[in-house]
Amino acid sequence: MSVIIRKAEDEDWENCWSIIEPVFAAGETYPHENCTSDQGREYWFGSSNNVYVAEDESGNTLGTYMLKANVTGRGAHVCNCGYIVSPAARGKGVASQMCEHSQQEAKRLDFHAMQFNYVVATNTGAVDLWKRLGFDIIGTLPGVFRHASKGMVDAHIMFKKLI
Repeated sequence: MSVIIRKAEDEDWENCWSIIEPVFAAGETYPHENCTSDQGREYWFGSSNNVYVAEDESGNTLGTYMLKANVTGRGAHVCNCGYIVSPAARGKGVASQMCEHSQQEAKRLDFHAMQFNYVVATNTGAVDLWKRLGFDIIGTLPGVFRHASKGMVDAHIMFKKLI
């Protein structure tokens, strides 16, 4: 699938929220509950975040990702990302393209590594994809995610050096 990834603009929020909100509400991969559009915007489009949208050639939003420092101060050279793909674009390589793009952006922004703090273990598609793209599971947090249908499940911390 041909994907164009660009920096998000304020006017992209509604399209991004239409993809983000059902994922948050599903309770399977992100910890947010009862999240309003304003709360979601503050989280995803926060002032310290770099936000991107993936579009098809017609300008339809296929996905979005945000990139930010994982922590401040002496750990600010490690970034963190979150990715969400629209249901219609899943399984077509959009997440892979966004992750590859995010790694290039992270290097451009002078991050030395990327860390995913909370990859829900039952999200095997994401876990497998991140592994294929060079991320390692460096720790597993037992029973820390309250999955909407599976109860308490593990979450992984995944890491990749960028330089």
